[in-house]
Amino acid sequence: MNDKNAPKQQQINIELGEKEAEGIYSNLAIISHSPAEFVVDFTRVLPGVPKAKVHARIIMTPQHAKLLMRALHDNIARYENTHGEINIDNPNNLNNFPGFFGGSPKVN
Repeated sequence: MNDKNAPKQQQINIELGEKEAEGIYSNLAIISHSPAEFVVDFTRVLPGVPKAKVHARIIMTPQHAKLLMRALHDNIARYENTHGEINIDNPNNLNNFPGFFGGSPKVN
């Protein structure tokens, strides 16, 4: 059945530069928001280092933040179906770092 009113699939070519392909390791994300946008600052906390630098800041609309949340949820579910449940209850895990998600960052 051919529906003339159905939206056409658009192909997007995404270019990944050499520097971006290396990636940035992050074990701390600080999320803040306003009525217009969500801001996610990615940093990493290292043992014995009292200061952390923001390595990437992503700003997105609330709609895109919710779509990202859904995409992460779907990917985590697929990962756990293949590799087993991800344990975040380990007290030695940095995920238990106070303020791991949420709040406004103290930026210097």
